[in-house]
Amino acid sequence: MTKAAETASAPVLEINGARATVRLNRPRHLNRLQAEDLGELIRLFDRIEADPTIRVLVLTGTGRAFSAGFDLNSMATRATSETVPQSADSAFEAMVDRLEDLGVPTICRLNGGVYGGATDLALACDFRIGVDSAEMVMPAARLGLHYYTSGIKRYVTRLGVDTAKMLFLTARKISAPELLSIGYLTAMVPEALLDEEVDKLATVLAGNAPIAMRGMKRAINEFARGELDEEAVDQRHRDSMRGDEVKEGIKAFAEKRAPRF
Repeated sequence: MTKAAETASAPVLEINGARATVRLNRPRHLNRLQAEDLGELIRLFDRIEADPTIRVLVLTGTGRAFSAGFDLNSMATRATSETVPQSADSAFEAMVDRLEDLGVPTICRLNGGVYGGATDLALACDFRIGVDSAEMVMPAARLGLHYYTSGIKRYVTRLGVDTAKMLFLTARKISAPELLSIGYLTAMVPEALLDEEVDKLATVLAGNAPIAMRGMKRAINEFARGELDEEAVDQRHRDSMRGDEVKEGIKAFAEKRAPRF
């Protein structure tokens, strides 16, 4: 680990070609999120959304854990940043919802344990690739905390009713193999292969048609939440049939080469 990485800071953004990486960077406290980190994450997500050269986002943590979630001592503090919608139940919920709705595909690189609200932060990503030593705990029931609405909805729509009940109501520690079996992890790998597996998926996503992916991701998320705008989806489908992406895709297929979007 570099000296810079050892120093606690707000989340760090690194851009390498078409790939952006956001790294939670408070390793001494297992990347526990502070109130000031929430608005900063939204600003980073907005910056990524606004950059057309970025095709994929990887979210990860520094050190031995992905994140210990939101600082419990700050739980009652409302963020005052103007970037947080006033209608949101909390700054944390607004930040996680923003990540889920990000247009570019997202990968959570689970470099270690994931706890509390960070379990929902990871779940808001499109894919989760974790090390085989990872573990998760959702301790809401032990803390006397009723979880926020969109987080419960994400657990249910992505993992199913029975799994959501098991994770929320038992508050027990779940190992990486079990996380893989319940669908929380997309893939599980030894630590030595984590970067290779993340790179492989990031390369695939960065090479696919960005407008088509953005539209389909939006439709899938809306459908899962019971909020599908069928007219808008149908319009995006019709637009794609006349768009530059499908022309390049068909041409590349005919020429037996990778498309250049």
